[in-house]
Amino acid sequence: MEIYKLVFSPIDVNTYILADKSGDCAIIDCGCYDEVEFAELVALLESKNLKPVLLLNTHCHLDHIFGNGFILEKYGLKTFFCELDEPNRKDAVQHAILFGLTMEEPPQPAGFLKDNQVISFGNTDLVALLVPGHTAGSLAFYSEKNDCVFTGDALFAGSIGRSDLPGGNYETLIKSIKTKLFVLPPSTVVYSGHGQETSIEREMRSNPFFA
Repeated sequence: MEIYKLVFSPIDVNTYILADKSGDCAIIDCGCYDEVEFAELVALLESKNLKPVLLLNTHCHLDHIFGNGFILEKYGLKTFFCELDEPNRKDAVQHAILFGLTMEEPPQPAGFLKDNQVISFGNTDLVALLVPGHTAGSLAFYSEKNDCVFTGDALFAGSIGRSDLPGGNYETLIKSIKTKLFVLPPSTVVYSGHGQETSIEREMRSNPFFA
């Protein structure tokens, strides 16, 4: 599986494009804030001859769903996420105003994902792992075959997601990371919603929240 990362919006969110030899691809957390950024995403997809067939959200904070409307308009795809994060999708426009930003009402989802549900595209399987604490419905997407996990804003390189927003809870987040992420193989590469990649082993060993 090839993994491409683009950083979008004033909030610098990581958008991931996952592609395999089938030519199909999945997009995780499409954060394109405007037409210029969406054109950058389309240019990457076209340069790699990739066909988007799956749109996923780790959670529905505004920066992670800015581009969902673009994806629906261009490719006819609606997103999948955990139903517990539906309040964040519904409140995204108001949250944008608080950040001094604007956005259109985000589209309705294609469906909701549950803990340990397998989602597939092309020849690739991902497992949705419920990791609440940053939001009530935060998900991580794990590929055992490719030894990587996409953690959204639950776990970062050297840090964890904030837990002081609606639906967040610090103790829940710590427990989620310990019981759902730190049980993955130590070699698992962690692709976070912001910042650089890390590994499960590195975070278990040096993340200050678990020292």
